[in-house]
Amino acid sequence: MVHLFRTSLGVMALAAATFGPGGGAQAASGPFLAHQALYDLSLAKSRSNSVNSARGRILYNFTGNSCEGYTSEFRQVSELDSGEGKVTLSDLRSNSWEDAAGKSYRFRIETRMNETEAAKVDGSAERDGDHINVKLKLPAPKSFTLDGKIVFPTEQIQRIIAAAKDGKSLLELSVYDGSDDGQKVYNTLTVIGQPIPADRAISSDPSTTDEHMKSLKRWPVTVSYFDRDVQQKEGEQTPVYAMSFELYENGVSRQLVLDYNDFVISGALGKFDVKDSKPCN
Repeated sequence: MVHLFRTSLGVMALAAATFGPGGGAQAASGPFLAHQALYDLSLAKSRSNSVNSARGRILYNFTGNSCEGYTSEFRQVSELDSGEGKVTLSDLRSNSWEDAAGKSYRFRIETRMNETEAAKVDGSAERDGDHINVKLKLPAPKSFTLDGKIVFPTEQIQRIIAAAKDGKSLLELSVYDGSDDGQKVYNTLTVIGQPIPADRAISSDPSTTDEHMKSLKRWPVTVSYFDRDVQQKEGEQTPVYAMSFELYENGVSRQLVLDYNDFVISGALGKFDVKDSKPCN
C-alpha cells in the first residue's frame, strides 16, 4: 500500500517549507508577501503502478510581519485511487505560528483518512540557548529537548532564500515541524538552481503575472527529506520524499512537484490573491 500522501509528515512539511516565509538569525531581507494560494493537485507519475489516479487541492493562507510573527493556515484534501475500487480520501488541516527570529513555534495539525477519527497533534517549541524545549499536548502530553541547531520550517525557507541570494547550490538543515506524532526530526538536503529572471513569466500562472511578483526573480529548488532516526546503511540513504518548486525571493512558490518515491504529484497554482499586510511598527 502506498503511503497515502504521507499526510502526517510530508504534507505538513510541504505546507511549511514550500509556502511559509519566516525569520532567523541568517534571514534574507524581506518583506514577505501576505497571500492566499490555491493549488490543484494531479498525478504526474506512478512508478510502481500502485496508483491509478490522484486529485486534490491545497488552500494556503499566510499573514503576519516581522514584529508579530507569521501565521500559516493550510488545508489539503486529496483523493488517491489505487485501483479495484480502492479510493482513499485524506483531509489535512494545520495552523502554525512562528516568530520572526525562529525562537518560538506553535502548531496544531489534524489529519483524517476516509471516515476514521482524526489524528491530532498540538504542541509548541521554544529555543533556549543550545537546545529547543518541545511540549506536546496531543497526541499525548510529553516534553523533550532537541538540538539547538535544528530549525523550524519558516526559518528553513529563510535559509534557502539567503543561500540562493548568496549563489549557493547546496544547503543541509535539520528541521522540526511537529509532523507525524510531533516527535520527528528530518534531515534535509536542498539543491538550488540558477536564478530565473523576473521577465520570464508564465501567462497561465497567476503568480508570475501578478503586479506584486513581476519584478521578482525566483529559483528552482529541490528539497529532499530524510528520516533522522534511520541508520544509514551502505550506499546513499533514500529520502522519505522530495519536493521541487520555483521559489520567489518573497517566499511565494509555484510549479510544485511532490515525489513520494512510489508516485509523483504535481501542483498547479490555480488562484493567487495578495492580502493586505499590516506594517511592522
